[in-house]
Amino acid sequence: MSNLKPHIPPLTDAEEAELQRQIAADPDDVEATDEELAQAKPFSEAFPELFESIKRARGRPAMDKPKQVVSIRLDQDVIHKFKATGKGWQAKINEVLKNAKLG
Repeated sequence: MSNLKPHIPPLTDAEEAELQRQIAADPDDVEATDEELAQAKPFSEAFPELFESIKRARGRPAMDKPKQVVSIRLDQDVIHKFKATGKGWQAKINEVLKNAKLG
């Protein structure tokens, strides 16, 4: 996947003027007054119940036994066979190793 952003040429003076004209003509785009801004509250204070209902934790939930990342070298044919089983092939390798009779 490429991280390159598409090249977007800058607006011409005429395009910028037209854009500013459209913004100024928009009846729904009114600027807040200094008094309104002084009375503004954070969303969490203005709508506490709604804020709590949509608030979410960041990242994955903590696990009792988190998996550990390791590097392991496996034969190509072993990897191809597990990958051929579809999604979750790494978990299948984990199960096989967990159930292996060692020693």
